[in-house]
Amino acid sequence: MASENLPPHAIIFPFMAQGHTFPLLDLAKALSFRGVKVTIITTPSNAKQISSFFTTKFSSTILTHVIPFPVVDGLLLGCENTKELTSDNQVLPFLRATLKLKQPFESYLRDLLEREDRPICAICDFFLGWAITVCASFNIPGILFYGMGVLSTKINCTLYSNEEHMMTLVNGEKLEKLSPFPLILDDFSSLKDKNSPWMKFFQENDAGGAISTCWGVLCNSFDELEGEFVRALEDFYGRSSVKVWCVGPLLLYEDGNIPKSSISNDRSNLYRSWLDEQHERKEGVIYVSFGTQSQILKSQMDEIALGLDLAGQRFIWVVRSSSWTPPEGWEERVKGRGIVIREWVDQRSILAHPAIRGFLSHCGWNSVVESLSMGVPILTWPMGADQSLNAKLVMHFLKAGLAMDPKLDEVQEDGVIYGCNAISSGVKELMSGESGRLARKRAEEIGLMARNAVKKDGSSSKKLDHLINSLQEYSVLSDC
Repeated sequence: MASENLPPHAIIFPFMAQGHTFPLLDLAKALSFRGVKVTIITTPSNAKQISSFFTTKFSSTILTHVIPFPVVDGLLLGCENTKELTSDNQVLPFLRATLKLKQPFESYLRDLLEREDRPICAICDFFLGWAITVCASFNIPGILFYGMGVLSTKINCTLYSNEEHMMTLVNGEKLEKLSPFPLILDDFSSLKDKNSPWMKFFQENDAGGAISTCWGVLCNSFDELEGEFVRALEDFYGRSSVKVWCVGPLLLYEDGNIPKSSISNDRSNLYRSWLDEQHERKEGVIYVSFGTQSQILKSQMDEIALGLDLAGQRFIWVVRSSSWTPPEGWEERVKGRGIVIREWVDQRSILAHPAIRGFLSHCGWNSVVESLSMGVPILTWPMGADQSLNAKLVMHFLKAGLAMDPKLDEVQEDGVIYGCNAISSGVKELMSGESGRLARKRAEEIGLMARNAVKKDGSSSKKLDHLINSLQEYSVLSDC
């Protein structure tokens, strides 16, 4: 048995993607504040970014353990994060490569036990579900982190284990039983393409083993947001011992309030100064970003540009494409009214700025949590994965967002989902319409609840304390 004077030790194993990693790094800080030593399992190139996320005050409490990323056919040497994938053909080789991390992870756990440094848990991303079964073989509590909200996780877990529900959607019928809003086939991109690399990977990833052996489930959400769906998700696992722990919003733990920007390059100073100017002039700004994974065609980018121009609102637009050029004359027309950013930005600090009054978003769960935590309403544009479910949650259940109407544009090019008129109308309504005002009021209410949730006596703070205590008690029993 390890010395009783040593702090409890937790392992965190993120999937190698930006949206999956950042909330778990936030969790590492929250655990560190509570006296838990944290080791983050990662690979060489990802270790550099992870280390830069933490200030020196965490140097003795948050450590990294680096394991080599496998060399596989179809994947360039040094490609260790999904942000580095250059084509869809690389997705499946990348996912399969992560399966080969099992042996070094297993060796690391064995070494810890031999050194009598038994961790109280290993929190593992669902994409690394095999790691949960490895933990079970060592009697180490394995906690699943899905990177989705409670409702989205519950819907997906239930749907993919129920053939009747799946056939209802495939047959074009609405599914009414699983959520507070009707579900349709378009809400589940993987059902429309069962031969997608993601579906093939899940068949190889031992998802069933992870579900049957996990000790618990951790969600980046909070009771005031999704608490009424927790019991249904717990029931899915069929074991009374499995609890769902809502401990979010994880990004708010460091100071219990809105995070400050950590970036300081010339470009970030430029758009921060510009936002300050808009706030002083009492001008609202809409932030436009679609995450790190979304691929948007040039024709759709043109429509976004024209829509923002037509809307007449001030905007900050993060453009991931290095090859797209705006329509002729567009930059001159929007000069002083909008900023286009082509490099990585600190999205949290942008959303936290008081000038930001709306967010045109793909509705990835991190973006939803970040936006609502800052009291910013969302103009929804889901593009895949769980995003359609998140958009419906925001609009129909939380009442903190709006949708665009594609019918406002009669003629559309191939690949264009929303034309410039639909985008313009949606932006104007969110920023200055009555529906937008009501969504903003609701988002501000949710933002206050989010900040209260992570305070000392808040719902998420108490849940996190309870989780740590439960794991320590389990660890003592395991050592007896």
